Amino acid sequence: MIVVAGLLGYLIGAVSPATFLARRRGVDLRGIGSGNPGASNAGRALGRRTGVVVALLDVLKGLVVAAGFGMVDHRAGLVAGVAAVLGHVTSPFLRGRGGKGVATALGAVLGSHPLWAPVVLLVWVLVLGASRWIALASVVAAASILVIAAVVGEDVVWAAALAVVVVVRHQTNFMRRLARS
Repeated sequence: MIVVAGLLGYLIGAVSPATFLARRRGVDLRGIGSGNPGASNAGRALGRRTGVVVALLDVLKGLVVAAGFGMVDHRAGLVAGVAAVLGHVTSPFLRGRGGKGVATALGAVLGSHPLWAPVVLLVWVLVLGASRWIALASVVAAASILVIAAVVGEDVVWAAALAVVVVVRHQTNFMRRLARS
C-alpha cells in the first residue's frame, strides 16, 4: 500500500495545472517570471484569477492523495502527500522541472492533518502581510508545519520532509534577493 501511495501520489502531483492552463492560452511559463509552473508565476503571467485557480488545483493534488490514502492507512496518506509534493517539484512531464510545492504541501497538510492547516495558512498570511514577499511567507509557513508537528509530537519526519522540500525549492529566491541587496 505504501509503495502504491507513493507512486500514485508522485504521478498525480506531477500533473501541472499551471502548464496546462498556460498552454491553452499560448503561453510558455518557462520563459516568464521565475520560469516555474506554479501558482505564483501563473498569477503573474496569466492574471490573478488564473493564479488562484492553479493554487486551488495544486492544493487539491496534495489533499486528494493524502486524504484518500489516509483513509486506508495513515502512513500511506503521509507518503502520498509528500510524494505529490515531490512530483509537483520534479515533474517528469516537465523534464524534472516543477513548481515550488507550497500549495501542494498545503493540500497534503489538509489531507493528513486538517486541524493544522488553518494555523499554517494564518502564518502564511501574517508573514506575507508583514513582508509582502511570497517566498518568505511560504518558507515560514512550511517551517510552521514542522513546529506544529514537534509541539504535538506527531509525524515530525513527514513535516520535516514537507518543510525541507519547500525551503530547498525557494533557495534561489533568497539568493536573488541577497544579490540585489
